[in-house]
Amino acid sequence: MRGFWDRVAGLYDLAELLNRRANLAMKRETALWVPPGSRVLDCAAGTGALSLAAARRAGYVLCTDLSPDMLARAKGKGERAGLMNMEFSRRDIFAPPPEEPFDVVIAGNVLHLLEEPRRAVNCLLSCIRPGGRVILPTYLQGEAGAGFRAAIGAYQALGFRFQERYTLESYGVLLESCGAEVLCLKRLEGRLPVGFGVLGKL
Repeated sequence: MRGFWDRVAGLYDLAELLNRRANLAMKRETALWVPPGSRVLDCAAGTGALSLAAARRAGYVLCTDLSPDMLARAKGKGERAGLMNMEFSRRDIFAPPPEEPFDVVIAGNVLHLLEEPRRAVNCLLSCIRPGGRVILPTYLQGEAGAGFRAAIGAYQALGFRFQERYTLESYGVLLESCGAEVLCLKRLEGRLPVGFGVLGKL
């Protein structure tokens, strides 16, 4: 999939505008779950929308993705916004935990792409300190309207692949199965709704 994301990096933000209401709500909600001054890791960050939302409250944000082209765009956004508390690095969501745990980990709109979403969540939980949180907003493709299903089909024609069409109910089942405390699970409305989930580590 990395080759696909490199190819569409220049179009990604334009595509995001098709679902502007949900995406704005996702950024707002993400920022609310980031404690002031916290250390944040954003995995599969794409062009950095959630990293930038977090950086306006956090003390430090490490924005990561597998796609160099996506990261370059995220870095450009951070520089234009004057955010000096951000770093950018290639990183796999399944990478071993860092030596110093984070307060918050974000992984937005990636679990539906993965063959092993529970393993990914466990890897993310291993990156946070006790009392930390993992923020997991995910598009609910199982609740997409007819118009947006056509847009998804166009994306698939370019090479987009996903493993699961979550509904809020099925996404909740996934999160409950991960063995962590579910701090939040709600729907953010839009042309393609978002299941906004937050897990806590005891």
